[in-house]
Amino acid sequence: MIANVLGAVASIITFIFVFWLMRRGVLREKYAVLWLLFSGAALFFSVVPGALRGVSDLIGIETPANLLFFVTIVLLILVAIQLSYELSRHEARIRRLAEEVALLDQEVKDLRSQGDGH
Repeated sequence: MIANVLGAVASIITFIFVFWLMRRGVLREKYAVLWLLFSGAALFFSVVPGALRGVSDLIGIETPANLLFFVTIVLLILVAIQLSYELSRHEARIRRLAEEVALLDQEVKDLRSQGDGH
């Protein structure tokens, strides 16, 4: 019973924290949705502890905690992959923008040197 209350409190705190980060503009909505879903699922399984047992029985996993750990690990791996993808995409975009700025800077220097010569 204590574990259920702790789980519910932790998921409510996570829910509030994610909304606070969104409100401050620190966390974008596309990332917040994922964390809100996680905390909502955690709250559901904390409030209805028999649901996790039912899902684990349905899948054929002996201990509900093993299902919980497995799902958590898979979700964290997916989050890490998604963040790596976003990082790679932003690095490519920053590189392209830096190259464009360098070309424009060179063009401005060329135009200034032509203006000084005439």
